[in-house]
Amino acid sequence: MDVLKQLLGRLHPLVVHLPIGFIILGLLLQAYDRKKKEYNAVLALIYLWAGISASLACLTGYLQYLGEGYAFETVKWHLWSGIATSLFSFLMYAQLKGIQAVDFLSKLPMVGWSVLFFVLVSFTGHQGGNITHGEDYLIEPLPNSIKSALGFETFEEKEISLNETNWQEALIYEDVIKPILNNKCVSCHNPKKAKGELLLNSEEGILKGGESGAVIEASKASESELFTRLVLPMDNDDHMPPEGKSQPSKEEIQLVRAWIDAGSPFEKTIAESGLDKALFLSFFPKKADFDHPDIEIPAASEEHIKAIEKTGVHIDPISKSSNFLSVSCINQAAFSDADFEALLPIKEQISRLDLGHTKITDAAFSKLAELPNLTILLLDHTAITGKDLHLLAPLEHLKSINLTGTALKPEHLEALNGFKNLQRLYLFGTEATPKSVKLNNPKISIDYGNYQLPPIPSDTIVY
Repeated sequence: MDVLKQLLGRLHPLVVHLPIGFIILGLLLQAYDRKKKEYNAVLALIYLWAGISASLACLTGYLQYLGEGYAFETVKWHLWSGIATSLFSFLMYAQLKGIQAVDFLSKLPMVGWSVLFFVLVSFTGHQGGNITHGEDYLIEPLPNSIKSALGFETFEEKEISLNETNWQEALIYEDVIKPILNNKCVSCHNPKKAKGELLLNSEEGILKGGESGAVIEASKASESELFTRLVLPMDNDDHMPPEGKSQPSKEEIQLVRAWIDAGSPFEKTIAESGLDKALFLSFFPKKADFDHPDIEIPAASEEHIKAIEKTGVHIDPISKSSNFLSVSCINQAAFSDADFEALLPIKEQISRLDLGHTKITDAAFSKLAELPNLTILLLDHTAITGKDLHLLAPLEHLKSINLTGTALKPEHLEALNGFKNLQRLYLFGTEATPKSVKLNNPKISIDYGNYQLPPIPSDTIVY
């Protein structure tokens, strides 16, 4: 029986448009025929069907209210105005048919009743729209300042942004979880539109839960609806946010799960919550692009470029507005120290150099030091140990070095203390660890890799 009620209730969006169509048709025909009154019989039939279809809409709407978990406070104005619309349709029919019981209607001209009917239908439709789209649907694109001036409550929408140096000091709820809920959930779970009687705009509302009970089970994300509904398949009716709404990212879902598993703290910092840095990597500010120096240089000779490309080395311009070049040996795995001489004719123009997966050794550092504008250097998966890293210290534009998967010896990294502008150093897959690296250069951000995020059910969802 419950299934039948739910099925019939879901016919409401289909049925509800029928009376609107009949009523608008009737009002238009009435306006056209207001003098001759040749179409009263047709109008009476139109309003009869309007009344019947409006009654069906009221019935299916009521069943939807019972089956979908709406709060009565949310639907009451739409429900009562819908019933009034149905009754008004039958009254219009009775008046046009000349039924004596409704003679009192003649005290007001028909045009007056038509205007009132139009206002009633518009109000009913507006209330229905508020239920499905929210009271702020029309004004949602407006700035918060205008929304506030119009009397609408606003919820701050901001992206998560953590400082990479003191990320652990951020409050896990206020700075991380709250922005996720505000951006993805609060539009349907706020004091003015509390679907399922659930409020997600405050700590009190989250802890109270909704009409189906608590949405958080202490330290058990896998049993908490606040998490489990996020990872249901998109075609599941219980998936939240509903299809068509902005969906949280995989990283945001991971954070919600980790927060609940940590006991869903509202006042603790990230450090106090004991959460791993890997969960927050996506929310650190993106580094500014530094793929070439901010200076002008002459263009490299086309003859030199073509000669180098014939050896299998790939060369691309960094940008259309710059003469700097990106040089890659991605298709030249046999590239060795002896081959480096071929690059020197364009040494001034090279700002990005990819020597990853080649046969170069530490002997290449003396040649690399001859590239005055080198900015990004990739030496990953080579036999580099780093013993001559110090030779690159004079390169004032060098910002990033990738030593991933090399034979690097951690003690050689101390030379980087003398690098004035180096910002990024990639060391995963090497012997280097936070304990073994002795660096006193605060400008350098070191990435050791080995980040592991546990899989979540949403990984298999096709959006």
